[in-house]
Amino acid sequence: MERYNHLNNYLKNKFGERTLKICIDGGFSCPNRDGSKGIGGCIFCSEKGSGEHINYANNISIQVKNYFASYKSKRANKFIAYFQNFTNTYDTIENLKLKYDSALIDDRIVGLSIATRPDCINEDIVKLIHSYSKKYYVCVELGLQSSNENTGIFINRCYSNKDFSNAVFLLNKYNIDVVTHIIVGLPNETLEDIKNTVNFINLHNIQGIKIHSCYIVKNTKLEKLYQESKYTPLTLDEYLNSCLYVLTHINPNIVIHRISGDAPKDLLIAPSWNLHKKWIINGIDKLMKEKNLFQGMYY
Repeated sequence: MERYNHLNNYLKNKFGERTLKICIDGGFSCPNRDGSKGIGGCIFCSEKGSGEHINYANNISIQVKNYFASYKSKRANKFIAYFQNFTNTYDTIENLKLKYDSALIDDRIVGLSIATRPDCINEDIVKLIHSYSKKYYVCVELGLQSSNENTGIFINRCYSNKDFSNAVFLLNKYNIDVVTHIIVGLPNETLEDIKNTVNFINLHNIQGIKIHSCYIVKNTKLEKLYQESKYTPLTLDEYLNSCLYVLTHINPNIVIHRISGDAPKDLLIAPSWNLHKKWIINGIDKLMKEKNLFQGMYY
């Protein structure tokens, strides 16, 4: 019995079989790093963004070819090209088209997924992304992290909730699926903040969500706060209970893309439980079964 909407099942239903993502480094920057909005990025963001696991090559097509030459491509017949780290709409329209086209070079690719910031979405960019929907499933991932504007300032997010709402409105207008990211356990946040963030998301037409645990990696501002005893990460039990709140109160139609962030082993400072993905997934499944909980039951 499914107690929440798993991404794997959603993709299998959509494409008729198992469908996997090809994680791509598009060589993008971020307005929160190059000085146009801020310097150094969000306090939890490492030097490589979220792409520490990507086998980087300057040429996007080579990254895709390398993936198909690896054992990973043997696990499925259909794939989604996923531009993952940093801000994958932060360039000129011409360069964006060149980069997206460079990934869509194999008939086994059935989708295009683009991770970005809400303040790097405008109508021209959305029109470009929409143009791929004639042939591919298209999806845009938007960071929100928290609906608490003070948290946004503290984590150096450098965009507002209004930016998020405007981006969702534009993507809805062109029927592009929206997946939003939230982080559970951010500095100074309580369960009340999580409740408010869930309520805020439920006010929007969102198709998917990624629930990330807040973890500390090397060479970040969050590591400095941790070393100075100014930030304490959640325990596993605290995270599981917070995650359960999100799952049981989020719109039941939203697809759950993930319920934890994956930190690279060589960069993780804390919490150590973050390395044990099965603890998190099995912990959620066990609690939902024991308490007879379902996604959106309190929506």
